[in-house]
Amino acid sequence: MTPATVSATAPVRPRSSSFGGVNATFIGYELRRRFNRQTTIFTLLLPAVLYLALFRTAPAHGTLPHGNFAAWMMIGLAVYGAAMAATSSAATISVERSAGWMRTIAMSPLAPPGYLLVKVVCSVVMAAVPVAIVGVLGALTGAHTDPKVWVTSLLFAWLGAAVFAALGIAMGLIMKPEVVMHMPGLTMTALAFLGNLFIPLSGTMLEISRYTPMYGVSTLARYWLTEGYTFSGEHSSLAGAVVNIVAWFAAFSFMALRRFAKSTGRN
Repeated sequence: MTPATVSATAPVRPRSSSFGGVNATFIGYELRRRFNRQTTIFTLLLPAVLYLALFRTAPAHGTLPHGNFAAWMMIGLAVYGAAMAATSSAATISVERSAGWMRTIAMSPLAPPGYLLVKVVCSVVMAAVPVAIVGVLGALTGAHTDPKVWVTSLLFAWLGAAVFAALGIAMGLIMKPEVVMHMPGLTMTALAFLGNLFIPLSGTMLEISRYTPMYGVSTLARYWLTEGYTFSGEHSSLAGAVVNIVAWFAAFSFMALRRFAKSTGRN
């Protein structure tokens, strides 16, 4: 009997729910896969180096309601590091797809939403590493804000990584492994510039920024530091940031689910 015959005749086990088949063993396996040496070093070093290069580049006449420019940059680089780590981690699904693992999933009780949820959760856990590193660097280099703002901002910077984990999964299911390995860094850096993370934006560039994926997370993470105001005095609403996050997460998740269904032949 050939493998094709086995694949064609093997029964597909019924799914009890959209998240059927998710268990602690599978989650533990996914977490161990993500914390490899090469990926961990990369996600630690890049946000840290960028923070050290940028935290003293404050605008000449810029002030913040609840802290200083170093805290503003620390939060922005925490968002960037979390997004980079989550996207890179989630995009490794491309290796599973190229190895035919998706067909195995199709014959298991693990439903697509559950499988993808585990990928997102584990990628978000991975994203905590650069957030913690940048937070420590901020404390050591004079970032100043209230303790409540500090904790709240870094927490939202970390949790916002879920948006980019969904993007990473979509990228991994669309692109080949040899291509996708180069994409998270390029994509996240471009989105970070557009999302007001590295350089304070104003005017037309700020208006363009409001429609990009990182705008919502960066605005939400910094809101308790800035009260929504930019260094040039323009205001960004909290509701607008939340709508941005929900819209992009929904779009990336829909794209990932559609590509996953095509990869497995399951609806």
